[in-house]
Amino acid sequence: MDIIQKIADELQVRNRQVAAAVKLIDEGNTVPFIARYRKEATGSLNDEQLRTLAVRLEYLRSLEEKKTQVLSAIEEQGKLTEELRAQIFSAETLVIVEDIYRPYRPKRKTRASVAKEKGLEGLAGILRAQTTRRSLAEEAQQFINEEKGVSTVQDAIQGAMDILAEEISDQAEYRAYIREETWRQGRICSSARDAEAESVYEMYYSYEEPVNRILGHRILALNRGEAEKILSVRITVPKERILSYLEKKTITGKHPELCAVMKEVCADAYDRLIAPAIEREIRNRLTETAEENAIAVFGKNLKQLLMQPPVAGKTVLGWDPAFRTGCKLAVVDPTGKVLATRVIYPTAPQNRVDEAKAELKKLISEYQVDLISVGNGTASRESEQIIAALIRELERPVQYVIVNEAGASVYSASKLGAEEFPQFDVSQRSAASIARRLQDPLAELVKIDPQSIGVGQYQHDMNQKKLSESLSGVVEDCVNRVGVDLNTASAPLLSYISGISKTLAKNIVAYREANGRFESRDQLLKVPKLGPKAFEQCAGFLRIHHGKNPLDDTSVHPESYAAVQKLMERLGMTMDDTRNARNLSSMVGDRKQLAAELGIGEITLSDILSELEKPSRDPREMMPPPILRSDVMDLKDLKPGMILKGTVRNVVDFGAFVDIGVHQDGLVHISQISDRFIKHPLDAVSIGDIVEVQILDVDMKKQRISLTMKGVG
Repeated sequence: MDIIQKIADELQVRNRQVAAAVKLIDEGNTVPFIARYRKEATGSLNDEQLRTLAVRLEYLRSLEEKKTQVLSAIEEQGKLTEELRAQIFSAETLVIVEDIYRPYRPKRKTRASVAKEKGLEGLAGILRAQTTRRSLAEEAQQFINEEKGVSTVQDAIQGAMDILAEEISDQAEYRAYIREETWRQGRICSSARDAEAESVYEMYYSYEEPVNRILGHRILALNRGEAEKILSVRITVPKERILSYLEKKTITGKHPELCAVMKEVCADAYDRLIAPAIEREIRNRLTETAEENAIAVFGKNLKQLLMQPPVAGKTVLGWDPAFRTGCKLAVVDPTGKVLATRVIYPTAPQNRVDEAKAELKKLISEYQVDLISVGNGTASRESEQIIAALIRELERPVQYVIVNEAGASVYSASKLGAEEFPQFDVSQRSAASIARRLQDPLAELVKIDPQSIGVGQYQHDMNQKKLSESLSGVVEDCVNRVGVDLNTASAPLLSYISGISKTLAKNIVAYREANGRFESRDQLLKVPKLGPKAFEQCAGFLRIHHGKNPLDDTSVHPESYAAVQKLMERLGMTMDDTRNARNLSSMVGDRKQLAAELGIGEITLSDILSELEKPSRDPREMMPPPILRSDVMDLKDLKPGMILKGTVRNVVDFGAFVDIGVHQDGLVHISQISDRFIKHPLDAVSIGDIVEVQILDVDMKKQRISLTMKGVG
C-alpha cells in the first residue's frame, strides 16, 4: 500500500504535502511547529489536517506491520499461496487482515479441535464432499473409537459437524458477506430489564433502529444503559438470507441426509460462532465511530471554550457558591494575584444576608472590584439573587458573570492546586480559579484535566486514552496559537508549548525563579535539559515583553531574525522600528523576489509582515466577550414567546445548551437552531457564541427550558 498516496487521497491534498509532513513528523517536529513554521514544506496544512494525518499514518503503518506478521506466520506453516498473498496485500483494514488470518491462527481448545484430536477429520471430509452413497450412520461407524471418546455414531457425527462449523466460520469470504449483510439489513434493538422502573433511558425501553443509520449519541446512551443493567441491547438480522447464502456455498451434493446435516452445520456455524462475533464487531465499530464523533465534538467545544477572550485589566471577585459550608470568595487583581479570601453565609441554612452584604461591600470598596465571577454550581441561583440585590445598593458600578465552574473543584483538590496555593484550603483555591478563568480562560483551564471541563457528552464512557490524546492536542494547538508570556506563564501552561515536556516546563519556572526574568529567547538554552531541538520547537511560541530584542515579543521565529534584519535594512529602518511597523506590507513591493533575496519562503515572509504590523495580536480578541449582568431572572419569569440574549455553554449532537440568565440552561434542539438544514449543531453555533433565542416552553416540574433560534435576531 502506498501510505502517502492513500492519506493524500483521504485529506484531498497533494502527495508532496503529505510526504513533507510525514518527514517532519518522523524527524520529531510537533504539529503546532509544523503548522506555524513549516508552511512552505507542507503547503500550509493546518493543525487539524496535520493531526488527522498523524493518526492515519500511525494506523496505516500498524496495518502494514500486521500484514507482514501475518504473511510471515502463514509462510512458516507452508500454506502461503500467491492468491493469499495478494489478498493480504490488498486488505485496507485490520479487520480484513484478521479475517484472512483466522483459519491459520493457532487456536485455543475448541469443540472442533477436540473433534480433530479424536480422529474425526475424515468423517468431516465425507460430509464436506457429500458424494458418498452410503448412509451417514454407516460412514460414521468407521470412526467409533472408545479410547478416544467416540462411543457412538452420534458422537462421531457431532464431532464432524463441529469441525465443519468452525471451518465455515473461519472463511473470510463468508464473514465479509455476513458482516456487510448485518450492516445493511440489521437493526439495533433495546428493551428494559424492568419495564416499570423509571430512568433516563425510558425512550429506549422498546426501541429499534437500522444499524447503519443510528446516531452516535444514541449508541453511547444504549451502551451506558446496558452497562448500568437497565437495558438489554442486541442486533437482529434477516437470518434466513444469511443461512441461504451459507447453504448455497457449502451444500454441493444431492445426498438428502448429508444435505440436511449440512444445513444444521450452517445454522450452528452462524448461531454459535459467526453471529455473536459479528455482532460484537459491529457494536464495537458503532461505538468507535460514536466515540470518534463525540471526541471531535468535545474537541471543538473545548477549543471554543479555551479561546474565549480574556477579561483583561479588571479586578475580579471569584464566588464559589454553597449552602451549609458558606460561599467562598477570592479577590484577584488584574495580574491574577490573589489579594484576599473570605467565607460568607448568605444562603440556607444560615441566611446571614445582611452580614454577607456588609463584607462584600467592604471587599469591593477596599480592592476596587470591577466584576464578580460566580460559579454555576450548587447555590449559584441563590447567590446570584443576593449579588443582583447588592449591585443595586452599590455606588461603584459592578457587574457579574456566571462562569462554568466545571473542573474547579478537581483543580482545587489537585496536587497542582496545593502547590500553587499552599496557604489556602480547597474551597479558597476553587474561588480563585473561578475568578481567574474569567480573566484568562486559557491560562486557568489548562490546569484542569480536559475530561473534567464538562463540554462534551458521555466522555466518561469513552476510550480514555483516545479522548486524552485528542483533547491534549486541542489544548496544545490553542496554547501555541495564542502564545504565552515566558516570564509569567505557569508550568502547566508552558507544558503545552511545542517541544516543552512537563519536566522542561518545571525547569523553565525554576530557572526563572533563580535567575529573574528572561531578557531574551536565547536564554532558554541555559535552562537545564533544554537543547537545540526543543528550542527550535518552542521559541516562536514564547513571548518576552519589553525584552532586549523586539522580535522576542512576536511570533517571528528566531530562525528568521536574520531575514527580518535584512528586511529592515532594505527599508531603511532599524530593528527598534519593528515595535511600531504598521505599514510594512505597502513598502515591500514584489514579495516573491524579496523572499528570494532574504532567503526565506514567500509564505514565511507574509507571516512575518502580518506579525510585525500587528505584533502579539491575540486571536481570542475575535471571539464575542461574555455577557455581563447586573440583574437576575427566575425560571417562573420565563414565558413562551419571550426573546432573550444568551451564551452557548455546550454543544452536543442533538442541540445546544444556552445560558439565558436563569440557573438552568435552555436547550435549542438541532431542529430549532437554523432555518437551513444542518447535519450537526456545530455547523451553526459554537461554545461562547452570543445568540438570541425565543422561549418555546418551560417545564417547571422537570426544570427544562425549550428554546428556538429560528426567525429570531
